[in-house]
Amino acid sequence: MLKSRPMEGNMKKYQEIFNDIKEKIDGNIYPAEQVLPTEKELQYQYQVSRDTIRKALAMLTERGLIQKVQGKGSLVLKQELLDFPVSGLISYQELAQTLHMDSHTEVVSLELLTVTSSLSQLTGFEPYHQVWKLVRTRSIDGTVSVLDTDYLSYELVPHLTKDIARVSIYAYLEGELGLDIAYAQKEITVEPTNREERELMQSKDDYLVQIRSRVFLSNTQQFQYTESKHKIDKFRFVDFARRKSVV
Repeated sequence: MLKSRPMEGNMKKYQEIFNDIKEKIDGNIYPAEQVLPTEKELQYQYQVSRDTIRKALAMLTERGLIQKVQGKGSLVLKQELLDFPVSGLISYQELAQTLHMDSHTEVVSLELLTVTSSLSQLTGFEPYHQVWKLVRTRSIDGTVSVLDTDYLSYELVPHLTKDIARVSIYAYLEGELGLDIAYAQKEITVEPTNREERELMQSKDDYLVQIRSRVFLSNTQQFQYTESKHKIDKFRFVDFARRKSVV
């Protein structure tokens, strides 16, 4: 059995072991679709208690790196990043169909709000404007990977239900309401998570990739503001750039 690297003193042992095994998974020392050493072997390798090993394995499971398989042990999962286009204007459901993802949408809440001054600054909607606030989680292969918070103009979308939100809002807006969705202004940042986000995403991730979007119709009227938060280890954010021809 290969010895692990020396453990750093500032972290708890199980966190150090988690980091070490994660590096070995990333470096293909523990390849995808193979099992990790047994708990007893890991105990000997790291010279720690079984409880410490189990805490480290629990962290690896929570991050989607391994999965317990009855009678086999801890199976290393494939870590295939999904390409998420940031320049296009595509709905999540359209993306899920394009990438053939095993995806499920859960509607957390839907309510009608009046825009306050602070909410106006955030969303771009005028104060006292009525908006729908919609919160949804998106699961991929059974793991919550995206948390979406949408604000939609009540003036343009006077009727909205959880059933509509669970399927595809854009299909409803374009197909049923005849709205001509044209373009969006986007801002992408990496943000620390809060307790509510960790609970909704069933995750202990410290950071998420956040995409803020103000979405407009062809007549330049804004109808939507979205905050879409993604797990960093699930998506690769891609763009397509073309250099304008120089005459």
